[in-house]
Amino acid sequence: MAVKIQTIKDIRFHIKKELAEVYNDHEIKVISDILIRTVTGIKKLHQLYDNRQEITDNEKETITMFVNELKTGKPIQYVTGETTFYNCLIKLNTSTLIPRPETEELVDLILKENRGFSENIIDFGSGSGCISIALASNLPLSMVSGIEISEEAIEIAKSNAELNKVKVTFSKNDILNFDFTNVENTGIIVSNPPYVRDSEKKQMAENVLAFEPPLALFVSDSEPLIYYVSILKIADQILLPGGKLYFEINEAMGQPLRQVVASFDYTGIEVVRDLNDKERILKAIKNV
Repeated sequence: MAVKIQTIKDIRFHIKKELAEVYNDHEIKVISDILIRTVTGIKKLHQLYDNRQEITDNEKETITMFVNELKTGKPIQYVTGETTFYNCLIKLNTSTLIPRPETEELVDLILKENRGFSENIIDFGSGSGCISIALASNLPLSMVSGIEISEEAIEIAKSNAELNKVKVTFSKNDILNFDFTNVENTGIIVSNPPYVRDSEKKQMAENVLAFEPPLALFVSDSEPLIYYVSILKIADQILLPGGKLYFEINEAMGQPLRQVVASFDYTGIEVVRDLNDKERILKAIKNV
């Protein structure tokens, strides 16, 4: 290796040199902080930025391995195998979608509007379990269930629940061909289903297309709301009167989805803008 790595300063220089053609300076700084924190276990800020601190041979090897993976465009969350989501540590692999900031906003909205909630919550298309786990962690009196079609994702979600010391029940089911066996009535339904239209693929980053699971992302242009409609039909049978519905949505589909929800038995339908002023959440209340 051309660069002799002995200290945190050396790590930062090495990462910047190796990734300069793939990422901009700001991205490299963020990546450096994540790698140093993840690989060395450093949690305190003053240690994270202490450039004189030495690292071990094993840490050097791990950093080098991670940097080589990052050079391929692989997202850092898949390289390190983890991310943080609403103060929860979430393990990931390429069977699970990387949680986005707008999904944290969805969770934040649910928590603000349902403090002390103690009934059932069902998360449709739970993936890594990040939504379910964050809700269970912050609403300890509630009973949270996650429904997912991918067995690989369910295994990751179960391990994430154990890692974060919360109780969530994850089960395999198909939103588009739903089996109501052993599914209880619920007070809240939340979902971040696939909603990126096939025609929007060309607008997406190459590393998303190359590494993230298509099953969790894409829908056909001919049926862009197919998962929402199926969940609404399921909710007809299991969402209690006065129960609440929360969807993460495609920013281009807020008003069409609002019309669909209005065709069911809901009131208080609202499309909520995220911090980037994009329509990314829809909420509604089932009529009593």
